[in-house]
Amino acid sequence: MQQNYYLTNFFFYFLLMVKRMGKNHVSKGHDGREAFDIYEDNEDEGNQISKTYKGFTKRKLVFLIAGLLLLFIGVIIAAQNGQIEIPFADVVKYIVTFDSNGAGAVIWNIRMVRIIGALLAGAGLAVTGVVMQCVLHNPLASPFTLGISSASAFGASFAIIFLGAGSSVTATVLINNPYVTTICAFLFSLVATGSILVLTKITKVSAETMVLAGVAISAMFAAGLSFMQYIATDSQLGNIVAWTFGDLGKATWSWNSLILLVTLPVVLYFFYRRWDYNALDAGEDTAKGLGVNTSRERILGMLLSSVLSAVIVSFFGIIAFIGLLGPHIARMIIGSDHRYLIPLSIILGGIILLAADGVGQVILYPSVIPVGIITSMLGGPLFIYLLIRRYRK
Repeated sequence: MQQNYYLTNFFFYFLLMVKRMGKNHVSKGHDGREAFDIYEDNEDEGNQISKTYKGFTKRKLVFLIAGLLLLFIGVIIAAQNGQIEIPFADVVKYIVTFDSNGAGAVIWNIRMVRIIGALLAGAGLAVTGVVMQCVLHNPLASPFTLGISSASAFGASFAIIFLGAGSSVTATVLINNPYVTTICAFLFSLVATGSILVLTKITKVSAETMVLAGVAISAMFAAGLSFMQYIATDSQLGNIVAWTFGDLGKATWSWNSLILLVTLPVVLYFFYRRWDYNALDAGEDTAKGLGVNTSRERILGMLLSSVLSAVIVSFFGIIAFIGLLGPHIARMIIGSDHRYLIPLSIILGGIILLAADGVGQVILYPSVIPVGIITSMLGGPLFIYLLIRRYRK
């Protein structure tokens, strides 16, 4: 059941105001006799509503705390997973104390790099999904469905074919200039974002226009990617396919730090605007009535979401459906109040991507399945379910 913060608070405070006005309020009738206000006996009802509202809030906080505990346990399990066996208690000690000596070097120099990359990528893609779905009023909106991932893949393919960023040694596929590939992927992601924003600005900015523009941009970049694959040599084609899989094995501490520098301020801004997003959920007219500049919030929310998702995808490749899985599971648990939806989606995004990467490492051990394949397997059925539910509504 979806809950809207503004409508809930308005109703709650309205009842409290009525209760206070009605309590012991006495007025004079035309005949001089005392006439008691009709709302005099609403005190019990107001108290009950207050208790119910506080109960909902406490329950959501409990879910957030439980999510953090589950995330911590997932990090420990992922850090324990590997060819070198390390006892569970030792893993906890190395992580909590930041000890990188002995077996701690394996955890912090090898495993935690990948784990932190998974957490940052999952959190970033999930929060962009939350904001895109809110500002576009479309539960199917995400960086993947709006074409940002396709644009990144096109940019990476462009770098591999025309800028010599890919090579192969016998049967080994290698991106020998990852920085050029990453920069090109990021720039073409911004081209896709800018195209969507320009088209929607020309057509007076509407949620429906943004969605349709994203679909059109995605189709064009997908066609361009197919053309690149058609003209590519065997070596180049291998590099393109390897990049588009989405692989957390590319993570390094320097790249993780750069993603964190982009993710943190964007997430803080989104959380700062949580009230506006709650108002947007109530509808365009309601949000404007509450003083929200809907056009500005829609454009700025889309721009920041696109930049964040472009950075993540340009580093790790296409990781599909995290922007759908995290937000929708969070909504099923705590509703649509963005005060709680944003942090829980961030937590769940990290957990889902971490779990998907763990499955990819063990399902065909010692081979590692790229995490993008696992998330597509999980996200595809959910996408179909959302389409069916939206059609029925």
